[in-house]
Amino acid sequence: MKRNLWMNLLMAVLVAGLFMTVSCAQKKVVSESTTIEDQAAAEAAAAEKAAAEAERIKQQEIEEKMAREKAAKIAAAKNRFENQNIHFEFDSAELNAMAKMLLKEKAEWLNANPMAKVTIEGHCDERGTTDYNLALGERRARAAKNYLVDLGVSAARLTMISFGEEKPLDPGMTEEAYRKNRRAQFVIK
Repeated sequence: MKRNLWMNLLMAVLVAGLFMTVSCAQKKVVSESTTIEDQAAAEAAAAEKAAAEAERIKQQEIEEKMAREKAAKIAAAKNRFENQNIHFEFDSAELNAMAKMLLKEKAEWLNANPMAKVTIEGHCDERGTTDYNLALGERRARAAKNYLVDLGVSAARLTMISFGEEKPLDPGMTEEAYRKNRRAQFVIK
């Protein structure tokens, strides 16, 4: 019985100690002003994050637009390079002023694109023998190549071929058709 009494007494002390511990613990007092301040800070942080994200998206759109414009300019320059032929007078491989101007533009493009290699094709109209036109086409291609080399383009990037009268742009037999066919044409490899 004495033992039971001691057990009951010990239990009573433990329960009392437990109540004292729980009741004396510091309680956090939450006021409305603290909650409102925390909420305002959270909203400000969210607004700042949203603004930063919007700015990042805007910057990315600007960069994508600039990349598209640059790609379009490069494609247009390449297209202009390949589609602007150098034309020659009848039975001549001499470069005129217009041909030199176009070759200067081509040299600028080639210098801006150092990895590009080009084949210069020499062409003639159908008048003359096949052998003569092949030789004339080669002289025309060589004249264009030499001028480009003089403008600083590496000769190793330029190859030549003569098609003579084999590949006319205009199959007609008029002076206008002949004028179109007397050319040096540029093909990017």
